[in-house]
Amino acid sequence: MSVSGRAVEHAKLRQEERLLVERCQKGDLAAFNELVQRYEKQVYTLAYRLCGNHDDAEDIAAEVFLRVFNALPRFRGDAQFSTWLYRVVTNVYLDTRKRRSNHPVASLEDYLETDEGGQPRQVQDTAPSPQEELEANERREVLQRAIQALPEFQRIMITLYHVEELPYEQISEILQMPLGTVKSRLNRARRALRDHLVAQGELFE
Repeated sequence: MSVSGRAVEHAKLRQEERLLVERCQKGDLAAFNELVQRYEKQVYTLAYRLCGNHDDAEDIAAEVFLRVFNALPRFRGDAQFSTWLYRVVTNVYLDTRKRRSNHPVASLEDYLETDEGGQPRQVQDTAPSPQEELEANERREVLQRAIQALPEFQRIMITLYHVEELPYEQISEILQMPLGTVKSRLNRARRALRDHLVAQGELFE
């Protein structure tokens, strides 16, 4: 699809989204159910990438849609709905972390495999050797531990930019902070992640 074609498709989807939100604001429960169906996978995936635990991600997703249902009448459309939704997910995640004293260490392997799976370098004619598979698994385990070891806000930065591939401007809207602050904090998060990985030695040399 051409650039102009993608722009038209994006504009069409935003228009559909806006009309759906307007129906929800008028009390149309069928429209809200449609909104949930449209975004539930996206919400759950982001929640899981942030918390690293399937059960916690389900709880976060449920609370997100409860908050969305209650807050939709006040949604003015100043930001794109998906941007506002990301903000709700992030806030629910942070609120959940504040309420809990435990720090679960869980696997991020699912989303790491998904992200890497789209990279051309992994499309090969021959299957990897057992040794290559072992090394890849070790790298994933090291990486997921490093991400989970990051402070919450750095984990959010890494997830939104490098996993969700959101632009700086949208992250600025989601986190409600200046663009320059987003860039500087993301750089600090990258350095922190790099330091964790460098400490692992030969796997990330």
